Amino acid sequence: MEQVDLLRRLIEVLERLDIRYMVVGSLASTAYGEPRMTQDIDVILDLRESQVRLLCDAFSSDAFYVSDHAAIEAVRRRGQFNIIHSTSGNKIDLMIVPAGPWGASEMSRRQRTRILPDLEGYCARPEDVILGKMEYYREGGSEKHLRDIAGILKVSRDLVDCQYVLLWAERLGLSEIWKTVLQRVGEDR
Repeated sequence: MEQVDLLRRLIEVLERLDIRYMVVGSLASTAYGEPRMTQDIDVILDLRESQVRLLCDAFSSDAFYVSDHAAIEAVRRRGQFNIIHSTSGNKIDLMIVPAGPWGASEMSRRQRTRILPDLEGYCARPEDVILGKMEYYREGGSEKHLRDIAGILKVSRDLVDCQYVLLWAERLGLSEIWKTVLQRVGEDR
């Protein structure tokens, strides 16, 4: 199963089960910025423990690997779990919406957007994708996250509320990274 088909299936299942979600990570940055290959699909869920069984059952055990136990623990601890397509190895990282004000803000601001040329779904807004990418950069130091942010600013600059990014960058301790990004794209804000 190709990655795009896996994403299509996931969105269909989440919408059918009425589970609030938003695509984040590299697929979201590609929706607003420049395309690039990614190894997995990152999605934030507002998942309840009572919905875990339905979600896991939607991904049959012969074609997919998903652990009910890991999913329940993720909901309880606000962590993450995975769905892996057995044959292709393509993977979905499902993260429970983080506790706290930014997690709540990010989920409330999600928007329906064209994720792929022929697929619409809920995606984090570009500002929240930028903030998430800065978090990933802080955690791992990978330059790809800064390139993704620069791509969003290059392609969708008019859609980005930089004041929102600045506010949350300060609250999340990401101000220096934001300044670095702005310098790289030639802005002095």
